[in-house]
Amino acid sequence: MPDVNPVAVSLPELFRRNLTQFADQPAIFFAGRTLTFAQFDEASRSVAGALAARGIAKGDRVGLYCPNSDAFASAYFGILNAGATVVPLNLLLNPKEVAFILNDAGAKALLYHEAFAPAVAAVRESIPGLTFLACIGATNPLNDIPFSSFTINPQPFSLPVLDPAEDLVAIIYTSGTTGRPKGAMLTHRNLFFNTLSIQQALQLKPGQERFITVLPMFHAFAATACMLSPLLYGNAIVPLPRFDPGQVADAVAATQATIFCGVPSMFTSLLRLPEAQVGKFASLRYAVSGGAALPVEVLEQFERKFGKVIYEGDGPTECSPVTCVNPIGGRAKPGTVGRPVPFVEMQIRDDAGAELPRGQIGEICVRGPNVMKGYWNLPEDTRAAFFGDWFRTGDLGNEDADGYFSILDRKKDMIIVNGMNVYPRIIEEILYQHPAVREAAVVGEPDALHGEIPVAFIAPKEGAAVTAADLRTFCREHLGRHEVPRKVFFRPDLPKNAAGKILKRELRLAGELERGVDPRAAQA
Repeated sequence: MPDVNPVAVSLPELFRRNLTQFADQPAIFFAGRTLTFAQFDEASRSVAGALAARGIAKGDRVGLYCPNSDAFASAYFGILNAGATVVPLNLLLNPKEVAFILNDAGAKALLYHEAFAPAVAAVRESIPGLTFLACIGATNPLNDIPFSSFTINPQPFSLPVLDPAEDLVAIIYTSGTTGRPKGAMLTHRNLFFNTLSIQQALQLKPGQERFITVLPMFHAFAATACMLSPLLYGNAIVPLPRFDPGQVADAVAATQATIFCGVPSMFTSLLRLPEAQVGKFASLRYAVSGGAALPVEVLEQFERKFGKVIYEGDGPTECSPVTCVNPIGGRAKPGTVGRPVPFVEMQIRDDAGAELPRGQIGEICVRGPNVMKGYWNLPEDTRAAFFGDWFRTGDLGNEDADGYFSILDRKKDMIIVNGMNVYPRIIEEILYQHPAVREAAVVGEPDALHGEIPVAFIAPKEGAAVTAADLRTFCREHLGRHEVPRKVFFRPDLPKNAAGKILKRELRLAGELERGVDPRAAQA
């Protein structure tokens, strides 16, 4: 029977509780190598000792800039074993964004993969708080500390006493509508409960599951659902550095993986695999989709082709992040994100914070031990994000008579590209910096592969000569790849209301009409 009143402990303590039972079982399959839980524990402890020997203490922040790998997991757990806090970096960010996050978090050290040495070289002098950097990989072009030395020469250390309710596991940065990213502070208690929620909701069998971990591990969904939850309860992970449908198929077959978690664009791509590859997915128990709305048509096509059920769920970074999922083995409702997971409450509330009856549309709000401690150094933003102890997700949705939640729209103008949040204002601020741009507005457009894509509408300055390619090139210099507008449309003027505010709803309508969709006909 599940423990209905668990007492939170730190994640290192939770890992040690299960270590003896699973010590000789596989923990990580990566690049032809297999680490047992005992070997993984030794590696992460060695990282902790190396960090402590270089002055990293309880509460210090350590940046982690690395693709999915055994090294990412060892570094992550090593930082926790040192009592420090992980600051995972989105691999798609441009160097200026990386520097902002590391400076804002006050990071004392950076563990980075050799592939990102050029970005690190470009910004390291602008991050004065870093006391040292360590390079993960066979080469070390910047002559920083080799990460391999962390595990080759283990240093003794003792795990600091951690307060699960107060001490942080991670600060995960989400883009802010004001133009600056916000760091969601996730405590050991937050992640203790969210990993336990996942363990129970997904009906995971300790010591028997193998997770394909191809979602980026810097992202909250992958970090919690595809790395922490498995490893803390004796299950193995199969990290893949990049998504390639053929490589996913091969990895499932080679490791006899049981769980695949993905975002909608991944399921769309997997549908393109030839029939000869379908049999490689035989070992999967099921798949989980999150990060963006999964088109019902894609879900049904996947289930027909592969004979595997997709359970759709949801949750924002600030909630650790999993809040709900369709019940495993129970009644799944396509087009919904299911019911709240154990230990989580969800409600629909109006703009004043009052609970709305089932069926009515309002803001989805969440309460539970999984909800973040707050935004790093942003007390006003933290207060604005809550109705009392209910976190405001910013998503508009409803709850049906059976307690299943649906996300219908976004209260803010957030765009989700491949499961990652993109905020239009950040893109607009960059576009306004271009000398030929007079007005700019960015909206989201549905996309079968990526979920959504950013689309820019531009009113050029009089006499200015600028092309869509010019603006996309300019954006690439200042934004992450996922933030660069896929389409750019030019208008003499952008539509505005009486107060001069640009009317994005009219731009969305214009985009729909250009794609051959006329919502006005449906409303007639």
